[in-house]
Amino acid sequence: MAETILRQTIIMLMLIMVGVLCSKTKLISKDSNRELSGFVLQVVNPAMIFMSYQTDYRSELVENLLMTFILSVAAFVVMAAAAYLFIRRREGRETEIERFSAIYSNCGFMGIPLVNALFGMEGVFYLTAFITVFNISVWTQGIVLISGERDMKKVVKVFYSPTMIAIVLGMISFFLRLRLPSVPAKAVDYIAELNTPLAMIVSGVTIADTNVPKLLKKPAVYLVVFMKLLLLPLIVTLAVTPLPVDEKVQMTVIVAAAAPPAAMCTLQCIRYRRNSLYASEIFAFGTILSVATLPLIVRLAENLTKLIDGLC
Repeated sequence: MAETILRQTIIMLMLIMVGVLCSKTKLISKDSNRELSGFVLQVVNPAMIFMSYQTDYRSELVENLLMTFILSVAAFVVMAAAAYLFIRRREGRETEIERFSAIYSNCGFMGIPLVNALFGMEGVFYLTAFITVFNISVWTQGIVLISGERDMKKVVKVFYSPTMIAIVLGMISFFLRLRLPSVPAKAVDYIAELNTPLAMIVSGVTIADTNVPKLLKKPAVYLVVFMKLLLLPLIVTLAVTPLPVDEKVQMTVIVAAAAPPAAMCTLQCIRYRRNSLYASEIFAFGTILSVATLPLIVRLAENLTKLIDGLC
């Protein structure tokens, strides 16, 4: 599986470079990229999520989905606690941005294509549980962290997002055994297949504005990225691998947790007038380094699983 992840991350890096090139040559502007990002988040991702539920009902899928949900909640609790423990508030530091970036991963843009490469639509099916927890958490604790506001109206809005609607409709179709006719199903499949290339191109355009030499002189960025890509995924891996659950469930949670910092941090910083440039720097650095760290985490999880199986 580590080799599959390595190949997929290299492919995704190439697509990111296409985005960088499109930005540098002015083919895609910042405004266009914002619109493309919205299209991916509100149309493409939901299409892929919905289609992951267009599968035959099996009790083991339901059990694994529930287990993924439980493990996802536990993973977020552990990651949030570790972020608050290791990233201490200091004068002159953007503590809130750093904690947000350490806790929340790009589980949609990066997680979906990676899990899809490993386990196909069944993996995306399980990943919807992690994405559900992510959405609820990021629009509650995440917004309070970045904005300092405690507006419950914003919390309620998360349940009206296209992603959550796709999950609900997908679950209804799955449990009621409702399937789209072949023609509309193929049309939605075409939209879903845009996920990886568009998401990575959008990421590349975002990264293109980053001043890499200046970024490399910021020690705090190294700490945040180290935590997001290595320390927190390592903690999650050590906690998840000994559990007697399906390996696909384990690896889905691990890959989602080990994905680079969420682009959501930059978007929310823009919205609440925080330091969006710093958030985008963490996002860029983490996304680039994840090409090396994701296969490493997956390899570690595989070796731990083999070791545990050998001892049992």
